[in-house]
Amino acid sequence: MQLNNIKKQVGLATCSLLQVTSTVANAADEWDVDTALLIYSESDGRVNAIEPGIFASTELEDDGKLSFRVIVDALTGATPNGAHASTVPQTFATPSGNSTYTVNPGETPLDDTFLDTRVAFGADWEMPLDRMSRIIWGANGSGEHDYFSLGLSATYLRDMNNRNTTLTAGLAFNSDTINPEGGIPTEFSPMRSAGINRVGEDDTKTITDFIIGVTQVVSRNTLVQLNFSTGSTSGYQNDPYKIVSVVDPATGLPTISGLSAVNADALPYVYEKRPDSRQRNSLFFRTVHHLDEDVINFSYRYFWDDWDIKSHTLDFKYRYEMDGGNYLQPHLRYYTQDAANFYTHNLVQGTDVDAGGNVLVEYASNDYRLAKSVTTTLGLKYGIPLGDNSELGFRAETITQSVDNAGIPTGEETPDLSAIVLQANYSFLW
Repeated sequence: MQLNNIKKQVGLATCSLLQVTSTVANAADEWDVDTALLIYSESDGRVNAIEPGIFASTELEDDGKLSFRVIVDALTGATPNGAHASTVPQTFATPSGNSTYTVNPGETPLDDTFLDTRVAFGADWEMPLDRMSRIIWGANGSGEHDYFSLGLSATYLRDMNNRNTTLTAGLAFNSDTINPEGGIPTEFSPMRSAGINRVGEDDTKTITDFIIGVTQVVSRNTLVQLNFSTGSTSGYQNDPYKIVSVVDPATGLPTISGLSAVNADALPYVYEKRPDSRQRNSLFFRTVHHLDEDVINFSYRYFWDDWDIKSHTLDFKYRYEMDGGNYLQPHLRYYTQDAANFYTHNLVQGTDVDAGGNVLVEYASNDYRLAKSVTTTLGLKYGIPLGDNSELGFRAETITQSVDNAGIPTGEETPDLSAIVLQANYSFLW
């Protein structure tokens, strides 16, 4: 199962076009190795994750560089199914369609059968073209029981102005296959108490991204970076496990009126439907300033797409150097997001769904990741040098996400989400 929001918050590394390289200058035949173990835990018994990872790079004799990374995610817990809380008990089918579970009145419907293991890998080869330019070839892949992804990327970097300016252009392509439990649900078909309305066993989507940017050394102590990226996704973009409640306009309670005409064992919920294309854009600015000893790292990202999602991300880190080479690094991240234009709390019988069970709107999803929301991350890292070429680090963060519930009836609100992140990492030359 894809958990995009979690990956954005706690991923140890991404297969991005611009790779973040180590600041340690290792010689040829030496490996710069970074190992990490991350633990992520959401409140109220929701998703828990254990994520070990290893990253290694080495310089080549021709001034090139090889980098490798492997990450494993083990996830358990419960995840929202897309329906909202109600004043009456609610019964849902499990993702496989082979059984049902019941949620008590006032509780947010969670699927507690969530269990997944994801393995991701990546490799990069930085190849010099001449004295002032180089290209990075990248490959990445990931696999879990219901999702498989493969990708390739190429990034060109050109140094100018006595190497004080670096121009960057990159292109990446990913091909993903979605193979959910029970198969691909028919869009807007009613959830059934036995079996699933399916259109097939799997589906695909493709993702293309392009980035251009400039990195400028402003002074001996200051570095700035500005990037513009654009991309498109085409193909299957629904979450196959997410549903939308159908409610009675008078009572606001889940209703099967109309849906039962389609399936006698229909439940008052339909599977979501999202557009099969998405155009994404973002502007990213970062500055790093070195004080006498400490380092300030600040970034801002503005994102917009043709689903009407707009977001702002502010990220601030301050590395405070201590005696003996130890350091403390507070971290603050603030993220705001507008809702997708098809995000909805529920569908109303007689307005959004006709008497024959046909959904009259073009798209609909109640996935909280598409809602208007605010997310705040507060953290602290403590680094301990162990000799000249190794370091031990510990990081702890809290994440709080609040979904906008304006206009939502009392008792049906999407609850705030809180989570903690704990990470230990050990870096060394080998």
